[in-house]
Amino acid sequence: MIYGIGNDICDVRRIRDSLSRHGDRFAERVLSDAELATWRARSARWPERGVRYLATRFSAKEAFSKAIGLGLHMPMTWRDCEVANLDSGQPTIVLHGALAEWFAARGLRCHLSVSDETDYAATFCVVEHT
Repeated sequence: MIYGIGNDICDVRRIRDSLSRHGDRFAERVLSDAELATWRARSARWPERGVRYLATRFSAKEAFSKAIGLGLHMPMTWRDCEVANLDSGQPTIVLHGALAEWFAARGLRCHLSVSDETDYAATFCVVEHT
């Protein structure tokens, strides 16, 4: 049974502007430690790829927060919600701390689809009871 649905579209230019204004602090606030390491590696190799990576993670976390009905209120936090990839490349949500406990206590499962183009990153998220 579907628990919630969330979607988000993120303007990549807005993320680029936030990085320009706030530097790494913006990424450090939004990304988990594992995501931050990937972002730094991608940014060092090709800065625009790093910006798009951050935009897709931002969009995915926004969509997930809508699907679970919490928005960005506890226990939902940016850093406790990690967007990873399975070996197949499929995006998946990995939760940490109180958010992981909250999610597990409700018997929930997440399905995620993430896309990006030059100017936009978009995510569709379905959360269901298992």
